[in-house]
Amino acid sequence: MPRIDNEKFYQSAIEMYGVSAKGVNWHSKHSQEIRFDMILSMLPLKLDAFSIVDAGCGFGDFYLYTQKKKKQPKDYIGIDAVADMYSIASNRTGCEIIIADICKDELPSASYYICSGAMNVLNSFETHLFMRNCYEASEHGFIFNILHGRKESETYNYLTTTQIENIASKMGVTKVSFKDNYLEDDITVGFFK
Repeated sequence: MPRIDNEKFYQSAIEMYGVSAKGVNWHSKHSQEIRFDMILSMLPLKLDAFSIVDAGCGFGDFYLYTQKKKKQPKDYIGIDAVADMYSIASNRTGCEIIIADICKDELPSASYYICSGAMNVLNSFETHLFMRNCYEASEHGFIFNILHGRKESETYNYLTTTQIENIASKMGVTKVSFKDNYLEDDITVGFFK
C-alpha cells in the first residue's frame, strides 16, 4: 500500500501553487535545479547522443532545464501517473509523455532513466520495484535523487546509503555512485551497468 495517495498529494500542490517547483512539492525552484544539476553531473557530457526517460516527470521541468543548460538529450520521454502532470508536461515540452505506473506498467527502453523526487512518497517495496524497473529498462543506468537519512515519516521515504547499497546489490548493479553534499537530507545516486 502506498504511503500516501499520490493523486491527492500532487493535485493539492498543483491547486495551491500552480505550475511551479512548489506545484510538484519541492521547497523552491532553486532546490529543484540543484537536484537537476546533480543528475546532469552523473550523465554523459555529450547528452545529445543518448535517450532519457524521466520517471515521474511532473511538469517536464528536467527537460526544460536541459534546454536552458544546452544539454538536451537526443530523445526525451516523460512518464507520470498523474493525469494533470501528463497534460501539462506534454504541452510544456512538446515531447512524448506517457501516463503509466512505473511499478506496474511496461516501460520503454532508453539509454538512461532518471528520477528526481518521485520515489520520496513510496513505501519500501514500491521504491525497490521502481528502482528495479527503471534500471532494467535502461541501457546504461538509472540516476535518481531521494531523501537521505534515518528519519521516520508517515509521508516521506528516507533511505540510508547502506539501504541503497543493499538494494543495488540485490538488483545486481555493477557500479553505484553517490553525491550527497549538496542539500540536507538529499542524495543523488547512479546505478550503472
